[in-house]
Amino acid sequence: MRQTNLTPHAAQNLKRNGGSAIDERTTWHPGYKASQRKSKRIEQCLGRGKLIGPMHQVMTPELDKADQLLTLTMAAYNLTRLRTLAQLRPQCAQ
Repeated sequence: MRQTNLTPHAAQNLKRNGGSAIDERTTWHPGYKASQRKSKRIEQCLGRGKLIGPMHQVMTPELDKADQLLTLTMAAYNLTRLRTLAQLRPQCAQ
């Protein structure tokens, strides 16, 4: 990976016996911290789709149907986020 200038997105585990498998050569890059933040945002969306939405156990073997289910679940999640973001936006003076 170092030859291709790619940084792994795996999290550093400092509580493991023997230390983490990901050392400071990886974690000092500014892109590592940014990728960890973006990864958390993605995991939040998928976690909500599994907890509240129907993504916890997809019962279809067809990839097209699973893709459609994921798209609809994420669209519903975006609508709930838009509702929250609209409340945070300051109202224009009229």
